[in-house]
Amino acid sequence: MTQDKKRPPRLMGGGRFAAAMAPTEKAKDFRGTFGRLAAYLRPRVVKLAVVVLLAMLSTGFNIVSPRVMGLATTRIFEGVMDRVAGIPDASIDFAYVGNILLVLAGLYIVSSLFAFGQQYLMADVAQRTVYQLRREVKAKLARLPLRYFDSQSHGEILSRVTNDVDTISSSLQQSMTQLITAAVTLLGILVMMLLISPTLTLVVLFILPASVVVTRLITKRSRKYFSGQQKNLGELNGHVEEMLTGHSVIKAFGREDQSISVFNEVNDRLYDTAWKAQFMSGLIMPMMNLINNMGYVLFCVAGGIYVARGLLPIGEVQALIQYSKQFTQPIAQTASIANILQSTMAAAERVFEVLDETEEQQDSADAVMPAAIEGAVAIQSVDFAYKPEAPLFKGLSIDVQSGDTVAIVGPTGAGKTTLVNLLMRFYEVQGGKITIDGTDIRDFPRGGLRSVFGMVLQDTWLFNGTIRDNIAYGRPGAEEEEIMAAARAAHADHFIRTLPDGYGTILNEEASNISQGQKQLLTIARAVLADPAILILDEATSSVDTRTEVLIQEAMSRLMQGRTSFVIAHRLSTIRNATVILVMNEGQVVETGSHQQLMDSKGFYADLYNSQFAGAMLDGEAV
Repeated sequence: MTQDKKRPPRLMGGGRFAAAMAPTEKAKDFRGTFGRLAAYLRPRVVKLAVVVLLAMLSTGFNIVSPRVMGLATTRIFEGVMDRVAGIPDASIDFAYVGNILLVLAGLYIVSSLFAFGQQYLMADVAQRTVYQLRREVKAKLARLPLRYFDSQSHGEILSRVTNDVDTISSSLQQSMTQLITAAVTLLGILVMMLLISPTLTLVVLFILPASVVVTRLITKRSRKYFSGQQKNLGELNGHVEEMLTGHSVIKAFGREDQSISVFNEVNDRLYDTAWKAQFMSGLIMPMMNLINNMGYVLFCVAGGIYVARGLLPIGEVQALIQYSKQFTQPIAQTASIANILQSTMAAAERVFEVLDETEEQQDSADAVMPAAIEGAVAIQSVDFAYKPEAPLFKGLSIDVQSGDTVAIVGPTGAGKTTLVNLLMRFYEVQGGKITIDGTDIRDFPRGGLRSVFGMVLQDTWLFNGTIRDNIAYGRPGAEEEEIMAAARAAHADHFIRTLPDGYGTILNEEASNISQGQKQLLTIARAVLADPAILILDEATSSVDTRTEVLIQEAMSRLMQGRTSFVIAHRLSTIRNATVILVMNEGQVVETGSHQQLMDSKGFYADLYNSQFAGAMLDGEAV
């Protein structure tokens, strides 16, 4: 089962408080990660200071507005009361009220302009920071050894490069400004309320502890339900994904009932935890509204008494009422942002883990490529292990002369592909050395070394682009006729010309618009065009039919003439004409020789060869 850790459960109630309670992935070292992320913001500290200033000004003008509005309310109330009292020539001073309204309009406009400037600058800071982070991650991935990519799933790497970086981007742009605004709003409202009436402010502050206690009590009980909901949701998604992917297999083996049974079981658990989580998250807002409304009623009664006794103008009480309604908003916002910051630090930590990975060993300062490569390869007492406790090669030695065709055979796990990885320096030898024309491959520039080899692997790789571009990948700048000649040599020209756009046909990202065999032909054409000094063929004809295999073998025979070739094969019939056959088993070369010599010795190779053709001979006799 797979669990989607990036997607939290959908919240059907509770608003910001529910979001704050939902479980989130937390950073292992919040403080250290925060400090490291802050270092990326340090070059833009001036802009950040301006953002903070603009946020304070924008919020400050908004905070002042209720008190200014209270002045208009007080003047209107006084005018009305004067008329009720029968004071001659009593009237409402509409000119004063109009001026107050103009002042309010100005405050709101200026506040909006400051908010616009704040968001504009923060967007610039966030995107420049993430731009730098993306560049560093991309450059780092280019410097990481193949070992890293073998040990990490492609989805996990993509998640760190895209999802985690996007999480940092959105959090920097939104959460930081919201956090500043919430802090300034909370402090500003508290100051304004204290200036108007410290006594009435205490009534509002009385609500705060009650809100915190209720929130913590409900959060404590609901968190386990949210965790269960997320766990069961991930399990259900994983089950559905597996069942859809293996739909034909499930049908073939008649496992529909078992699949439905598992789905129902997980679905029931999800329902049980989800409704409890949503019910608990739905409780918090009614409880908060109850407490706030009780406090609001108490505050209004107290405010009315103050107005009746002439202790405060009605406009001031009106401003206090507005402030009291706004007081809990920044608290809820801060709780929600705190949860988002946890996710952000967790995402940043995952990105920094990539940046901290051990890089590929750098080329030596005096590394230089020879003017010409003959192709003689010597593997001298090489030791290698993927895991220290399980060595694969120990003292492996092989001598290959220039122009030899070396076939490497053996059972799965014998070390055939590992040997190729060591030749290309995808992995570094841990003992001994490998030389080409007498020069240690560690003394070659890594890029230059790999340009010596041409590879055709069992797993094809083609990119989104034209067939022409995919073939020319083997030699950038190749002429059209050279590309076509390579395709003809690989027996790919005919099928390419049958496609609607010929060599201009666009392959999609998975190259699923051509067959597996056709993909293999294109990779072979790419190797032909590259014209390398040393060829590596790892089951290069495994995905083509028998007739095409014969044609490709002929093309390969011509291509391999005069150059050193390493051929990894499981179908032993394809390597009978190799100059020398290396038979590997458990990381060691157990036999060497030509096909006939190895068959005559009746050893390990002969057993492998005969086991492949025993079934075919029996079928022939049955016929």
